[in-house]
Amino acid sequence: MKKILLTILVAMSCLAANAQKFALVDMEYVLKNVPAYERANEQLNQISKKWEGEVEVLVREAESMYKKYQSEAVFLSDTQKQKTEEAIVAKEKQASDLRKKYFSSEGELYKKRQSLMAPIQDEIYNAVKDICDQKGYQLVLDRASGGSIIYASPKIDISDEILVKLGYSH
Repeated sequence: MKKILLTILVAMSCLAANAQKFALVDMEYVLKNVPAYERANEQLNQISKKWEGEVEVLVREAESMYKKYQSEAVFLSDTQKQKTEEAIVAKEKQASDLRKKYFSSEGELYKKRQSLMAPIQDEIYNAVKDICDQKGYQLVLDRASGGSIIYASPKIDISDEILVKLGYSH
């Protein structure tokens, strides 16, 4: 029994000697306080609305063509019907293709988001890395990402330090 207790005490002391330092960051808070991020988001919202408007115009045109077709179908020959149906399908496909071009996972909006956000994310990452190197943190968790953090001492939150490092003193 003494041997087991001694082994447990030795193991615990080894763990304590190798204690690692942790820090938390609230990325939502940090990003909210970085003006370049807010500007980039606003720019993305404007582009998104513009592109959604372009797609919506095509969708409305297709709907208008379909309504007109429905009201005139009885007066059209089979050839005219087929030609009109093909035109409607082509317009719907045009809208679908444009939506895909702009909003798919590899679309223009994704590429624009990457080009605008990557430099901001890199700058934040470098600030976090510098703080970790200076203070000896081995792990930084994002409080904003949800995770399973039930409680964390505000003393280990480095969000304000990151903003100071980025030049946005808080």
